[in-house]
Parts: sequence; C-alpha cells; structure tokens
Amino acid sequence: MQAVILVGGEGTRLRPLTVNVPKPMMPVVNRPFLEHVVDYLRGHRITDVILSMGYRPAVIEQYFGDGRDFGIRLTYVVEQSPLGTAGGVKNVEPYLDGDTLFVFNGDILTDLDLGAMLAFHRERQAQVTISLTPVEDPTAYGLVETDASRRITQFIEKPGRDQITTNLINAGTYILQREVLSHVPAGTYSMFERGLFPLLLERGAPVYGYAADGYWLDIGTPAKYLAAHRDVLAGRIAWPIPGEPVIDGVWAGRDAVIDPTARLVGPVALGDRVRVEAGAQLIGPATVGDDCVIGAESTIEDAIIWAGSQIGPRATLRRCVVGAGCTIHADVAIANGAVVGDHCSIGSGNRLDQNIRVWPSRTLEPQTITF
Repeated sequence: MQAVILVGGEGTRLRPLTVNVPKPMMPVVNRPFLEHVVDYLRGHRITDVILSMGYRPAVIEQYFGDGRDFGIRLTYVVEQSPLGTAGGVKNVEPYLDGDTLFVFNGDILTDLDLGAMLAFHRERQAQVTISLTPVEDPTAYGLVETDASRRITQFIEKPGRDQITTNLINAGTYILQREVLSHVPAGTYSMFERGLFPLLLERGAPVYGYAADGYWLDIGTPAKYLAAHRDVLAGRIAWPIPGEPVIDGVWAGRDAVIDPTARLVGPVALGDRVRVEAGAQLIGPATVGDDCVIGAESTIEDAIIWAGSQIGPRATLRRCVVGAGCTIHADVAIANGAVVGDHCSIGSGNRLDQNIRVWPSRTLEPQTITF
C-alpha cells in the first residue's frame, strides 16, 4: 500500500526555526522528524511513499535521495503553489497505483496502529477513515461526532464551550479510497477538513472515525516541539535515541567529550563530537546536536540545541530552543519559551525570556543580537 505524506507547509507557527529547514526536517532528539515518520511507516510494512511538497523541497530531497538508504521508495511531487491538504493529495494522483492509500500530515508524532486502522476501514467498507484522538480542551480543534458504529455524523470547527459534545478531534491520519479524489478539483486549493470530508457527509458517503488512545502530538509550535522532546526522552513514545548510553539516562554520540567535573542528569541526548566543558550542568530533558560546545559552568535544562552551536561560559538555557550554528556568549540567559533562529550570535550578558523569538540573518552569516 502507498502512503502520501503532506510536507508542503511553511511551518509559520514554528518560525524562526523553519526559516532554513522545512518543518518535517526539524530535528527531534537529533534526527529529522521525517526520518522517524519513514521508520514508523516501514515498521508497518509501508515502503512506497509519496511526499507532497512545497516549501524548501530540496532540503528533503538532498537528505533522503530515492529513499533506498532508508528502506523505502520515495516519490517527490512539488506543488507550484499551495494546494491545501486535499489539493496536495489530488496533485499526486498520477503517481497512485492502488485503490486504497494512507495520508499523513507531516507534523504529527504518533504511535497509531496502522494495521488495526486499516482492518477497521475494510471491515466498515469505508470510503474515508479518519483517525481520531481525545484531547482535554477541544475548543482549539475541530470536533468529530460519530454514531455508535463510529460512522461520522458531523464536523464542528473550533467549537464554543456550549457546543462540545465529544472530546474526539481529527488526528491527521487518513485512509482514502482513491475514488473520493474525483470530488477534488485539480490544481485548486482544497482542504480535507473544510471541503472534501463535509461534502462526502452531505452525499451520504461512508466516512468513519477510528478512535485510538495511543500517543498523539502535533509538533507545530515551539511549546509542542519542546513537549515532543520531553516525551521521547521520557520514553512515552518509542523513538530510537542516537548514541550510546554513557551513564544512567544519558546518551552520547561518537567522539563526544564530557569533562569529568560536568554534571549530567538524564534524560540527556548528546550528538556526535559534542564537547561539555568543566563544571557545566545538563539537566534533562535536554538535547544537544552534533558539534556543539557547552561552555564551562553553563547550565542547560529542558532545552533543545541544534547542531553546531556554541554555548559560552556561565550561560543558562532553560525551556528554550537554540537553532543551528548559533553562538551564545558568556553569561547569557535564555528561558521560558524563547527561540533563537539559526546562525545568530547573542551578545554577553543578555536575557531572552517570555517567548521572545530571534530571527536569523538572511545571508546565514552570524548576526549579533544585543538587547
């Protein structure tokens, strides 16, 4: 069976982290997120994958090639203009070779049992099956109402408190019969959620919801991106952590050097060639990418640092994300949801707090920020 992964979005909610890389290529515990999705599909014996692309497609193609090194066959289809979720799948229709296909949003971290979902789809003889997941606060999502057989009866977009009749939302994984794409106009922006799926309900088509209680997270904001790292490092979802265990709860990649006076409290993941200097503290959950330097007496806690960044002496990073190739000088403090884009240099003694976002230089040369 084929799978289509929608990876065309610009990741605007995650900027500046997505200025240089598309959202699916952002690292989650030092591996591109899309690599995890590919492994997940291969584990369910899905090895024929089509990527519906739009934003920075070359970054993805250069990493994955034809997919052979990752145990799959990849087909790339690039949108010339944004087509939406349904439009993006319609755009890959010439490359489909079967009557049934999986469709995945490229920013969902999940351990959904795809085999069980497919069995449900076939048993119900559905034209569309939508994965559903429960959430505590449904008001930020689209609710999906079903009857006792799990046939979908209604979609409610971002309901008010008085409209909440269920806590089940669209979880972003679909099984489609190819015939439903005949309702999607070619070359036109079209969404599943507000276009095709409601249309199929109006026409009485068998559209079902498959409710699952497993892990589910949309990684599309910095807060949720941090949460994904916490959950992976805590083992709440199966995810191979690169490197070898060096002490309890700490993984280190090749040629990592940890000063004996440094203090590491897991879960912590260090990439290849990371150097942790004297007196530094890394308190998990924390992830440090390849070729980073963690300066003397610095403190890293509940933070994500992308590859090639240098953290100066006595710097403090808590609950934040630092992009690739950054220089964080001595005595800098970054905390409480702050995000630093790629190739920035934060001057000594500065404080970044309360969700501030620092944008990278357009030329990719280091940009010194002094507040």
